[in-house]
Amino acid sequence: MIEIKVENIVASTAFADKLDLDLIIQSFEEAEYEPEQFPGLVYKLKNPKTATLLFKSGKANCTGAKNIEDVHKSVNIIAEKLRKLGVDVYKDLEIVVQNIVAVGDLRGELNLTETAMGLGLENIEYEPEQFPGMVYRIKEPKVAMLLFSSGKIVCTGARKISDVSIVAEKLSEKLKALGLLRQTTD
Repeated sequence: MIEIKVENIVASTAFADKLDLDLIIQSFEEAEYEPEQFPGLVYKLKNPKTATLLFKSGKANCTGAKNIEDVHKSVNIIAEKLRKLGVDVYKDLEIVVQNIVAVGDLRGELNLTETAMGLGLENIEYEPEQFPGMVYRIKEPKVAMLLFSSGKIVCTGARKISDVSIVAEKLSEKLKALGLLRQTTD
């Protein structure tokens, strides 16, 4: 079983029909808002350690969480603070995971040129003079896997943590079956 570690979850929600970012910046101590630089207000929480972008439209993006529970905690903390400011926050906040970034280790080494050929070039981006890893795009579930010669992998684009584990296991099995994953001794 490949051990997967979630590094970042990006999720979106909508707090209200509209947000007065000028009012929020005066009340949220940790917030940053430079409308001439970026249209969103950045609100960072220390616990859980996340950053949430709030927009005038009432929509928001939460990033930095390492698990789904922390996404929900962050959204609930912000919703409560907004309510205290008098914002008419929606009752049932729908939180949609947009992207999960996770890392893992295949516990072996890869020759990326052979791996690109073995996995089929139509799903591969590999330019070693530009980037030391290979991008392998998987259609179901729709994710991109970065593979490195060390056997380290990065998965991006997943919307469920379970999908990351499934894809990593399938990839490992496929690489072993093709004789592309050279096991290293630890």
